[in-house]
Amino acid sequence: MLVAFKLWDFKKQIVTTKDGYILSLLRLPNGRSGAFSRPNKIPVLLQHGLLMAYWDWSWDELAANDLRASFDYVYQRTGNQTIHYVGHSLGTLIALATFSQHKLLSMVRSALCPIAYLNQITSLISKAAAQIFVAEDLYWLGLHKFDPNSKAVDKLLKTVCMDPEIDCYNMISAMTGPNCCLNSSSVEVFLDHEPQATSTKNMIHLAQMIRRGTITKYDYDDNDENMSHYGQISPPVYNMSKIPNDLPLFLSYGGQDKLSDDNDVSRLLNSLHFHDGDKMTVQYQDNYAHADFVMAVNAKRIVYDPLMAFFELH
Repeated sequence: MLVAFKLWDFKKQIVTTKDGYILSLLRLPNGRSGAFSRPNKIPVLLQHGLLMAYWDWSWDELAANDLRASFDYVYQRTGNQTIHYVGHSLGTLIALATFSQHKLLSMVRSALCPIAYLNQITSLISKAAAQIFVAEDLYWLGLHKFDPNSKAVDKLLKTVCMDPEIDCYNMISAMTGPNCCLNSSSVEVFLDHEPQATSTKNMIHLAQMIRRGTITKYDYDDNDENMSHYGQISPPVYNMSKIPNDLPLFLSYGGQDKLSDDNDVSRLLNSLHFHDGDKMTVQYQDNYAHADFVMAVNAKRIVYDPLMAFFELH
């Protein structure tokens, strides 16, 4: 998508959430030729993953407020009551959470590297960071912005990387798994813009999921705080089985992905066991890891062409 911005004209759109925060959407209204898209074209909303979230929220707010505001804006802007949604990593989680709670059957959605359950991830660096409460320590120190380039985060990551079982020599592979199909130019573009910051609270929320194997709202680890936010002492569960059975889903995941692990994805698929067979396509790429789905040189043929074919059917 970063490369696309260099090739195509894009326009910045401003969206305000119901709780008053201002979001920026980047709209690509026309193709490389400069010709504007036909008015009856179905809009596609692309949602990035973890890094780039705001500083004081977890993904609960991204699902409840940000994503809903983006959907509503696209509806109003295009006049089209159908939207294709493509999320990567955390972008899939917030959509799954949204659709488990709200019936938006007019919308076609898809997912790449579906993130839902996380307790079986094989990313040792992510698992270790969760187990020693790295994000919680940062939050306790008053660092509500999780910046991978900051000295505080760098120091804690170096502590994690001292574990002899964790190879941090290639940080991308250590985090995402051995990506099969990246080239130097795509990695250079990525490193020109990433890694960006996210909310420390967001990292705490994901760490809770890794440790507990649950998909719930953010746990304040305080009965009074949870009661204040949720009306109960434990955070509410996101029930994936409540995703409407006739909502079209395209799920694509990789066998080398250390963040979207086979076993965790299988658990998600099991919760979707009763989904209408003609409404769900599951694609498995044995040699793909987490970053391949957005940067692989063969991703168009392997992933995006089948995805577009799925869109055409629905």
